[in-house]
Amino acid sequence: MAFPQTTAVELEKILASSAAASDAWGATSPSARAKALTAIADALDEAAPDLIPTAQRETHLAEARLQSELKRTTFQLRLFAEVLDEGSYLDSRIDPADAQWPMGALRPDLRRVLIPLGPVVVFAASNFPFAFSTAGGDTASALAAGCSVVLKVHSGHPDLSEATGRVITGALAAAGAPSGLFSLVFGTDAGRIALTDARVKAGSFTGSISAGRTLLDLANSRPEPIPFFAEMGSVNPVFVTRSAAANRGEEIAQGFIGSVASSAGQLCTKPGVLLVPEESDILAHLSSQSLPAPGPLLNERILTGFMESLKQMTAHPGVKVLAETAGTADQLPTSAILVTTVEDLLQDPDTLLAECFGPASLVVTYQDEAQLTAVARVLEGQLTATVHGEADDDVQDLVQLLAKRAGRLLWNQWPTGVSVTYAQQHGGPYPATSASHSTSVGTAAITRFLRPVAYQGFPQNLLPDAIRDENPLGVPHRINGRLGGE
Repeated sequence: MAFPQTTAVELEKILASSAAASDAWGATSPSARAKALTAIADALDEAAPDLIPTAQRETHLAEARLQSELKRTTFQLRLFAEVLDEGSYLDSRIDPADAQWPMGALRPDLRRVLIPLGPVVVFAASNFPFAFSTAGGDTASALAAGCSVVLKVHSGHPDLSEATGRVITGALAAAGAPSGLFSLVFGTDAGRIALTDARVKAGSFTGSISAGRTLLDLANSRPEPIPFFAEMGSVNPVFVTRSAAANRGEEIAQGFIGSVASSAGQLCTKPGVLLVPEESDILAHLSSQSLPAPGPLLNERILTGFMESLKQMTAHPGVKVLAETAGTADQLPTSAILVTTVEDLLQDPDTLLAECFGPASLVVTYQDEAQLTAVARVLEGQLTATVHGEADDDVQDLVQLLAKRAGRLLWNQWPTGVSVTYAQQHGGPYPATSASHSTSVGTAAITRFLRPVAYQGFPQNLLPDAIRDENPLGVPHRINGRLGGE
């Protein structure tokens, strides 16, 4: 489907406006930014009757799924507004001058606070047209941090992006935000040019490893490299102990199929690998249960990529089809549960641990629980890793290994359904993400678009409000190393 591409002249105007708006927005109070984020959330809720049908038409996602996702999107905007009002995200630290500082020299008055990076280019995702797209978490957290946003529209839902963009800009204008604070750009070239523009100070992305790596390299190759936060790929392995398989085999099989089938497997947290005991009845439960009927994927590119990945996997000599629902003549995908052995997996982890984005997953049988740690050692970075076990299982070594490989560990749960919370971590070692210390979901996501500045010896009137003694913003202060201390 063809849609307008942002021209070079249009892009220059957008970037110039974004740079000017970012300076003004970064100087506004956190409370003013909080009100603007709430205004966007309210406007999106009001526009839902128009946005949802557009999203259905362009993405093929179900109405109930899209309604839930829009609710999540407006919730996270309001949650970031609460973060701004509370103020601890600024990490305000005050060390008053101390002539008796034990290091043996006078300690000067030092005050440290986080400030906005500047304009951010956000590359929208295809599989979450609300929550990881135009008004998604990257946009919300960047605006909350005090940065302007240039949103590179995903080609899978351009009409929805344009409609959502109008809602955002209208809400921001009504809230008194500077013009140019949020803009859309269309086309791959426009996105790449924006990312390499000297006025842009950070980028974010959700998508494939190949596209994310290309953009990461662009961000790093600039004369002034910039932070680039890419969420790229994960197979989210699930390890089932012998005792769990014996006690809850049918329950685990049902939960696995439900998690794999969620959104036709088009989730970055889909469990792509399930390790089970060779003698377990989980295999029988999986082969006897009906897989969900195939449905259309988000777009032709994802369908083609999924079918090619599935073809490569099923062609592997160590892989068999355990259960399958055939695709149809009108290009609907095949749903499949495949099976292999842990020996085959360890001989060819590059192939068998590759992400297959869509409604398919691989079951791996093992003979000895010690083989679970062997698999954990060959894993690349993951968004999640799950253990299904019993309280008295000896899995401490496995859990410690998985903590080095994944950003979120789960016990007797399933990784799909990422809750937007204060403690959420949606990120992991490369290639799951390009920055393992960051998260793209949850309130900690705001720190991606902030950087610290220390002020030494400044008079009170020249200090940012967040680190003045009178604390006009009412934010938490860490004084002499103690939160709220003296």
